[in-house]
Amino acid sequence: MYKVLLVDDEILVRKAIGKKLEWNQLGFELVGDCENGKDAIEFVKEHPVDVVLTDICMPHIDGMGLSKWLYENCPQTTIIIFSGYSDFEYAKQALQYKVAEYILKPVTAKELSEVLTRIRKKLDGERKQEQRLDTLSRAYRNYTKNESVIIGKALQRLVQGTQDTMQCLQELDEFGVRIEGSAFRVAAVDIDLYAEWKGGNEGELKKESALMAFVVENVSGEIVAEHHAGIAYRDSDNRICILFWTNRPNEFRREVEEICREIQENVYRAMKLCVSISIGCYVDTPDLLYQSYECAAEALKYRYSRGMGAIFDCEEKLCEADFKDLSGELKKISLAIRSGDKAKMEEHLDHIETWIRERMVGRNRAWGYLNRLLHVIHEMVKETDEAFTLPEDVISSVASAYSIKEAMKLVRQYAAKGMEARVRSGQTSGERQAAMALDYIREHYGNSELGLNQICEYLNISTSRFSSIFKEATGMTFLEALSNIRMEKAKQLLCQTKLKNYEIAEKVGFSDPHYFSIAFKKATGMTPKEYARENGR
Repeated sequence: MYKVLLVDDEILVRKAIGKKLEWNQLGFELVGDCENGKDAIEFVKEHPVDVVLTDICMPHIDGMGLSKWLYENCPQTTIIIFSGYSDFEYAKQALQYKVAEYILKPVTAKELSEVLTRIRKKLDGERKQEQRLDTLSRAYRNYTKNESVIIGKALQRLVQGTQDTMQCLQELDEFGVRIEGSAFRVAAVDIDLYAEWKGGNEGELKKESALMAFVVENVSGEIVAEHHAGIAYRDSDNRICILFWTNRPNEFRREVEEICREIQENVYRAMKLCVSISIGCYVDTPDLLYQSYECAAEALKYRYSRGMGAIFDCEEKLCEADFKDLSGELKKISLAIRSGDKAKMEEHLDHIETWIRERMVGRNRAWGYLNRLLHVIHEMVKETDEAFTLPEDVISSVASAYSIKEAMKLVRQYAAKGMEARVRSGQTSGERQAAMALDYIREHYGNSELGLNQICEYLNISTSRFSSIFKEATGMTFLEALSNIRMEKAKQLLCQTKLKNYEIAEKVGFSDPHYFSIAFKKATGMTPKEYARENGR
């Protein structure tokens, strides 16, 4: 059972919510209620809870003040706000304090039950994650005390060639690890993009990275042992290495690749983690294992061009990467931008990405070319739009991208903005201002206060002048354009989400849900509910 604290200055509201909900069936226990944020803070200090359900307007400390305190002092507590205020500023503050749900009053028992059901599922997932990490932590602590660590260090010295080979083999033999064969290979297994998978501070990341490596080592070790193909261990950098050996060299390459693929599949199934695996070159004696290891470590650099979840075999013959082959693409992209041919521009960008990926070009060499590409795009757009810039954050983001796929995605975004800027610069002054107004409406349609004065202030133009040029350029009045955009967004939300009508109304800029329904029916001929049903929601 998850513990809930209810906070509202109206005693009748507290009693009604307390009685009407089937708390136990929902997986919760209502452990207390308070009439203001100050009392709630004192309660939580003495009796920690999982969920706080709070109103906004209360004496002493209001709901936002309580949310701020919980965010700073009890970040693990889930906050649900229910309020009669749909003010945009409240919603922004709620996001700032990581409020899980923002519900508008009046709220029914059914609606509140649905919210709590969603929260319970979220908390269940978090609890399972904590239990899983706790289990891993205990296993990891045991691991660091047992002989597996000694064996792993001996294998690392053997594979990296930092100790006499015979001495390492003898030490391993004493622990029951006998390495015999006519062919050997070393594979390196690395967790892809771990920092983005989890996030968090450096200390937590380091700890959990070690735990994830422990899991990958166990999975790899079990699979390799099942195939009687070698042994897995973890090196001092938390990288998993696998020493393969065989007396059937003709089948060796196929068997190793199949085992590596099986490891990838099982790691993903167990932990939803992607791993990349590089396989070093063949060697025929243990004293040459360092060559295979160095080859495998070097091959992991190909991950930039191949992407996550790849297997790299050092025995593969790679195409020579000569960027002179791509020099013509820069000219073609320049021409496409000048002519305003977006499809051609994207076609040439696709060709560049494919070329780099197929030749497994490393990060540094690829960045040299992508840097030139960004500057070419910038220069082409500046020919007609002096205000168009190449921001430092665009350059740094492309340079630090994890893979060529991610880098090219950023390049495409910049190129698309450049193309739009160049097209706009070829328009009349009035057409450009109308286009800018439409862009502004698309970005701010959710603001119920959005109006003609706000647009004109943004464009630095009089309302009469704007109304004239906007109508001439678009064939619509400002209000017609705003209504069209809001209705299109509402249609998307009705078809693609399970939001309530009042939630959709708020998201598309209507403070009054009833007026939203009237406007929607006027625009579409159907009520929101009818439209959603008609489109299969």
